[in-house]
Amino acid sequence: MTQPTRIAAAFATLKTQGHMAFMPFVTVGDPDVPTSMALIRELASRGVDLIEVGFPYSDPIADGPVIQASYTRALSRGVHVNEIFAGIQQLTSGLGGSIIPPLVAMVSYAIVFRMGATAFVARAKEAGFSGLIIPDLPADEAAEVASIIRGHGLDAIQLVAPTTTSEREDRIVGTASGFVYCISTAGTTGARDQLPVELSGQLKRLHGKTDLPLAVGFGVSKPEQVDTLRGLADGIIVGSAIVRHLERIANGSASASDVIREVGEFAASMVAATKK
Repeated sequence: MTQPTRIAAAFATLKTQGHMAFMPFVTVGDPDVPTSMALIRELASRGVDLIEVGFPYSDPIADGPVIQASYTRALSRGVHVNEIFAGIQQLTSGLGGSIIPPLVAMVSYAIVFRMGATAFVARAKEAGFSGLIIPDLPADEAAEVASIIRGHGLDAIQLVAPTTTSEREDRIVGTASGFVYCISTAGTTGARDQLPVELSGQLKRLHGKTDLPLAVGFGVSKPEQVDTLRGLADGIIVGSAIVRHLERIANGSASASDVIREVGEFAASMVAATKK
């Protein structure tokens, strides 16, 4: 019998506890890789269930202004893919790695293609990643890369948008593993006050098509929004509401240690909300 992946095991454990997953997003390299690794350690210490790790890219497909600015800051300082892998591997190796939850790489296909899909996935596994999200790889063309990812024991997470047709949903969930990333609203990432009412219908429909957990991202920014998704979603992903704190390091209004503590406190509030 095939062993479940770390991501599948994490969601399975949460399901038995009646809890939702909380998955924060971190841009690696903003302001620098060591600070990013310290932030990941802080999030892990706060009990988050998974962490999405953003590989900075000059032309992200769906990221809003907050995450785009974070990517730009990281790239302007010369962050490199190999530096990201080295930082993650140092974080996940040894005794300290046991407290790090499953890490999911959010990476453009251009970066994967440049290294070669097999080589990139092998390096991701060696570094300690548990899954990959490649947002600009269409579902129609994802089968081969998803097979490579699963062949290395990692999960190939796919995205479903509100504009995705039912036929495309079928193809997407057919190649996905780990969980399905459900985009809550059309457009780019960014914190929003309210989630669209249509989201519940989308989640109910997807639950009828797949047994994979459904995690909602794009627009989730505060603990109060968790209750609207309870019983519909299996996990919550928060990006911009966390990354915007990094701007304060860039503009000199806060130290890295202060920002890491603030993000940790926010993460703790989201963990508490998802574990009610």
